[in-house]
Amino acid sequence: MNSPGEIAEIYIMVGDGKTVRKSWVLFLLGIFGGAFIAFGALGSQIAMCASSSPAVGRCLSGLVFPIGLMMITIAGGELFTGNCLITISVLSKNTYLRSMLRSWLVVYLGNFVGGVAIAFLVNYGNVLNVFNGALLDKVLSTAVTKANMPFMEAFIKGVLCNFMVCIAVWCSFSTEDVIGKILSLYLPVALFVICGFEHSVANMYFIPAGLFAQMFNGGQAEGLTWANMMLNNLLPVTLGNIVGGSVLVGAGYWLIFLSSTDNE
Repeated sequence: MNSPGEIAEIYIMVGDGKTVRKSWVLFLLGIFGGAFIAFGALGSQIAMCASSSPAVGRCLSGLVFPIGLMMITIAGGELFTGNCLITISVLSKNTYLRSMLRSWLVVYLGNFVGGVAIAFLVNYGNVLNVFNGALLDKVLSTAVTKANMPFMEAFIKGVLCNFMVCIAVWCSFSTEDVIGKILSLYLPVALFVICGFEHSVANMYFIPAGLFAQMFNGGQAEGLTWANMMLNNLLPVTLGNIVGGSVLVGAGYWLIFLSSTDNE
């Protein structure tokens, strides 16, 4: 098993590799990443329908959602939130800040396309109209809650979320074994879902799924608009995700394991 210090050394090259890929490759991998997270998000909502208890439903949701990150890690995909760790490569002077920002932007847009596409398809394909409407109600209520979230609440939940997601990604580099990778990333991701934190890429599915649901089924849920999704959720959650992943985990572990002060 790789030690935390060894993981830090490994990620210098991993992060650099993510910035030198062509933009169209990053974009397509981002679409895969967004779609995989969307499938995990859909599965987590279905799991929540199995219980009338909010706490039990949240725990069941946490057991299913990490499948999305597992598919990205094993099958291949790029995820904006995990790529916040590229900060390590920048601080180590192995890549440039502008290269990291290009990678973030292209992958973020790809994630958005993938998430929205799955949100549209599950509505158009009538996937949500099951369990006597329970799943559709869950999709709508989740979207409404997220689209009307106070800015600071969304930001803080975004910080906490990506702290856990990047810890999950970090832990996955502790081993080359497939089972070991799955187990090491699975538990931190399940924990952030159970805690109710906010993940920008997951919300690229959760909120559009509700928006398309109201479009296909008629009616207008309170505050559920594309503008509110962008301003009340994606903006603060994305900023929070950057702080949680790039600053707290990325810069924090670089300072501990890779900075010159550690070697003096």
